[in-house]
Amino acid sequence: MRFGVNYTPSRGWFHHWLDFDLDEVRADLDSVAALGLDHIRVFPLWPLFQPNRTLIRPKAVSQLVALVDAAGERGLDVNVDGLQGHLSSFDFLPSWVTTWHRRNLFTDPEVMEAQAAYLRTLAEALCGRPNFLGMTLGNEVNQFADRPHPDPHQVTPSQVGEWLKRMLAACEEGAPGRTHLHAGDDATWYLSGHPFTPGHAANLGAMTAVHSWVFNGTAQRHGATGTATEQHAAYLIELSKAWAEDPERPVWLQEVGAPAPHIPASGAAAFLEATTRAALDCTRLWGITWWCSHDVDRALADFPELEYGLGLLTNDRTPKPAAQALARIVAEWRGRAHRPQRRTTALVLGSGGRGGPDPQRTACAPGGDFFEAWAALAAEGVRPAVVRAAHAEDPARLAARGITETVHPHEVPRPRRVMIQG
Repeated sequence: MRFGVNYTPSRGWFHHWLDFDLDEVRADLDSVAALGLDHIRVFPLWPLFQPNRTLIRPKAVSQLVALVDAAGERGLDVNVDGLQGHLSSFDFLPSWVTTWHRRNLFTDPEVMEAQAAYLRTLAEALCGRPNFLGMTLGNEVNQFADRPHPDPHQVTPSQVGEWLKRMLAACEEGAPGRTHLHAGDDATWYLSGHPFTPGHAANLGAMTAVHSWVFNGTAQRHGATGTATEQHAAYLIELSKAWAEDPERPVWLQEVGAPAPHIPASGAAAFLEATTRAALDCTRLWGITWWCSHDVDRALADFPELEYGLGLLTNDRTPKPAAQALARIVAEWRGRAHRPQRRTTALVLGSGGRGGPDPQRTACAPGGDFFEAWAALAAEGVRPAVVRAAHAEDPARLAARGITETVHPHEVPRPRRVMIQG
């Protein structure tokens, strides 16, 4: 079982790449390692590393290698996100794909070639490092492809599939045999018509990544301590399995955090513990990577308010109660095998049986019929899995997942709903 953190530098946030200070990085990583964590996820800023389509800065790449080496010295493995992309409400795109040079991120041949070269270069630079886990293509790059982005790069699901395969292949060429994957926000699972689909997420790359954020309507409907809120990450893990062709495919809870005011600061530690333990009750879980390591410095302007306080540690690297809670869980799990009981009851997603249409993703979102049925079952202690209607009558598939009973959403009694927050 892997426990880690998304590394947000305590000085300058991700702008630290402009004034890279390895001693500061080492001090940050010391504070992360002190929690007993075993890995970090790091974010080179794409415009700084590849400011021109044919220029990948060697110095920037060497700084990334130095960061990975510093992590290794502290017993931390590293996953590297490539195409940054989007971080904490800010977009970081190089000038050669914007304004006068606006070209589609997912379909333009020259852009795709440059992206592949960049990902291959980073992977190749790190392939000899034993603590290099692999590449994630980018942080939630799917949000560039559709609403609500103000300037989306239009693309079809078929084109997305080709783009993902090409980018993953570039990572594999640079670092053969490492764990290369892609990751999106919850539009992948909740937004009908979104071109990055659950099938892409659950079948391309070495594992499935899910990002769990309860400010999406979950905490507003169910409150900070509601079952649906505390088990939102577990729900996404189970939902993703319904789309996986391989029943043994691992799932990485790659981002999860406690966003205020939806989760009050005083309740962050309890939310972390409840969320983590619920996720650990899911089979095939590869690991949990909390967002994020250090708070955003309030000297930096224009972040959404919730972004400033998401760190497990303050800017002076002091652990918060949530960090202490995670450290206790890590110590409890150190050396233990992850073998939760299988979930024998599955909630059926969609209708029509084998060959029928895919279910509407909006039903899976907070407030949707399927989401609320799953939450109601979970509140009763049922531990529901998820199976698509197309597979619900396939005995071999159900047996492979340990499912012995299926339930449809209309069969689940619902509690009277009270809106908790506006």
